[in-house]
Amino acid sequence: MYIRSIHIENFRCIKSADINISEQNVLVGDNNCGKSTLLDAIDLVMGPDRMSRHPVVNEYDFYCGKYIGDPSPEIKIEVTLCDLNDEEKRYFIHHLEWFDIETNKICDQIEPLSNGNAIPIVRVCFSGRFNPEEDDFEGETYYLNPISDDSRISFTKKDKRLCGFLYLRTLRTGSRALSLEHGSLLDIILSLKEVRPQMWEGVIGKLNDINAVPDGDAGLSDILLSLNNEIHKFLPEESVNNPVMRVSDMTRESLRKVITVFLESENKLDDGTHYSVPYYKMGTGTINVLVLALLSIIASLKQNVIFAMDEPEIAIPPYIQKSIVTNVFRNSKQSIFTSHSPYVLEEFKPDNVLILSNTSGVIRAIQAKLPPNVKMKAYREELRKNYFESLLSKKVLITEGRTEYDVYSTAARKLEELNPDKYSSFERMGISLVNAESDSKVAPLGKYYKSLDKSVYAVCDEQEPDAHTQIKDSVDLLFEAPEHGIEDLVLNGISTDKIKEYILGIVEEGQWPKHMEKNTPTLDTTNEEFKKLAREYFKQKKGNGALADLISICEEDDMPEFITNVISKLKTHCSPSREETDFGAE
Repeated sequence: MYIRSIHIENFRCIKSADINISEQNVLVGDNNCGKSTLLDAIDLVMGPDRMSRHPVVNEYDFYCGKYIGDPSPEIKIEVTLCDLNDEEKRYFIHHLEWFDIETNKICDQIEPLSNGNAIPIVRVCFSGRFNPEEDDFEGETYYLNPISDDSRISFTKKDKRLCGFLYLRTLRTGSRALSLEHGSLLDIILSLKEVRPQMWEGVIGKLNDINAVPDGDAGLSDILLSLNNEIHKFLPEESVNNPVMRVSDMTRESLRKVITVFLESENKLDDGTHYSVPYYKMGTGTINVLVLALLSIIASLKQNVIFAMDEPEIAIPPYIQKSIVTNVFRNSKQSIFTSHSPYVLEEFKPDNVLILSNTSGVIRAIQAKLPPNVKMKAYREELRKNYFESLLSKKVLITEGRTEYDVYSTAARKLEELNPDKYSSFERMGISLVNAESDSKVAPLGKYYKSLDKSVYAVCDEQEPDAHTQIKDSVDLLFEAPEHGIEDLVLNGISTDKIKEYILGIVEEGQWPKHMEKNTPTLDTTNEEFKKLAREYFKQKKGNGALADLISICEEDDMPEFITNVISKLKTHCSPSREETDFGAE
């Protein structure tokens, strides 16, 4: 299940909006154009604990603050859910409607069996208003089918939990995520695991046993004794007696708010032990990563998750931003981000980038898509201005060209997915990739990053002795390929079956170069001829990600041994528990 569309009326800076979204989305636009408001609107409908707040809305949640009038102004937010699995269809069977994706309209008949364009959907709504009689704000969530003027079927907390909507507000979620408050991320995990802490009476009992006034404290003890004597002038001893000062008068609910997780900091006490602090006193970036870790646990416990995240880049270096996005993709059915970071945007296809504009409260969402005559390579490079990412990371891997950059990045992600115990993506290793653009620039860049006190690695083609020495002296680890040219390295080391699969796929899609039509490969083409044609094809496509696409369809055993060794050795080298080892990188 995922959200297909959102309709909003009269909510905060949005007078009206109709927005269609896909399974992966990032919302961009000027400040105050409505990006965060859009996520808050979805949360009003889908958030399991959002309706428990009082008031559920207030004056400032109404467009231009107008909540009184005739007729009474109403906040209305509709969310359409689609792509329901069989369990969800059974659960929502009494609320299903059919939507024609060709006409973008709700079908009239109950179940258009003959219409291949119709898909089952569920529509849910939030309605908020001011009640003059109660002098208070009220709100409700309900199904839009079936519905009549005098009857609305509530969209309950249980229903919302099944949908799996999770909203991470960048700075606001962290202060309570690891507390035991109702609705906190830790509480959600306990609910999913059907675990209920049994600590309350024990903790309260221990607190009640602690006397805040130590024996022999003449000051407070004398005052309390005098108070006891004065009380008994008016009340008998059996009614009240012996006033003492306890540490706390906390209830179970009080404890839920104050019990929290502590983490060891980098600072040490005089005895050498680490000083522990509440997690919400850590840096903002650390808090956000902790929250993400909790969300990942929730995702692993649920079948379907819809993640909404507001500006994940705040106080987080670029390589973690990218890791957050890829982890959310992996652990969710749908993701909706807002962002100002080019490093976040780079992880999305252009069609999934929605540019929001707000004109007098009317919101428009336009797909970015690729600009005319601009290739994906240029699109990404324009977002990655210079070496900003590498300047903010502690470790860098220098590649001699864009093709190598794409191949190693793709291989690392794929290998992590296939065998995470042996391999890691560069984002997870904290390594930023740098495109040197030529092998002659590798050594100067290595010296530059070494001067910034960074760990520097380099991977390049086989070099002449002098060049080899210069590069080796400028980096911490050099991985020198046994062959000259990334195309030869990949094609001589990769499975022939994978080369055939990829090339035949290109032919089938009609993407085989026209100038090579006379040599179009077929199933009867020999292995040797396939490699020859593939080498010519990839050299012609150099720099546009074609070779990385080939790597992306490979299993671990299909990939060139040199590439898998580089990534495996880097993971070992970057491990905090590693021992000093000679990795044989030359």
